[in-house]
Amino acid sequence: MLKFILIYATILIMSITSTIAENAYSFGFDAINGKKLNIKDYEGKVVLIVNTASRCGFTKQYAGLQELWESYEEKGLIILGVPSNSFMQELNDSKSVSDFCEANFGIDFPMTKITKVIGDDKHPFYKWLKENHDITPRWNFHKIMISPKGEVINSYSSLTKPKSKKILDDLKKHLNI
Repeated sequence: MLKFILIYATILIMSITSTIAENAYSFGFDAINGKKLNIKDYEGKVVLIVNTASRCGFTKQYAGLQELWESYEEKGLIILGVPSNSFMQELNDSKSVSDFCEANFGIDFPMTKITKVIGDDKHPFYKWLKENHDITPRWNFHKIMISPKGEVINSYSSLTKPKSKKILDDLKKHLNI
């Protein structure tokens, strides 16, 4: 009986902990270069978080993401690429992803290691998105915009191009430009 109570208490604490996060600043990722990458480090900036994949029909969106990054980085935009094999279209390891992105698209915005974005073992950030905002990526290149205060501004499907009017309007509004 004590074992059952301990297991139940652990599960309860884990579920409460995942929903306690007030905003995106509560989360961090392992960066593709092996360092830690905390969203809180981008406080005061707009963060566009994109789950990516190297072998996807939307992979060409990397070019638009890089252009967006180059155009708005100095104005307060952070693009955070989250390579994921959740849809079975990513390379085998983070080094290969990094090399692919640099060689084919000149990507120099921050990127995480390969990260799960769906399923029971998805990254805590994506659990929080589902539990608190009912947002779950349905495919690669799903985009989530986070405000300078760490709040979810909007979510954009894979079909929404990085330089779409919808993203640019939200970006300009929250960057005050």
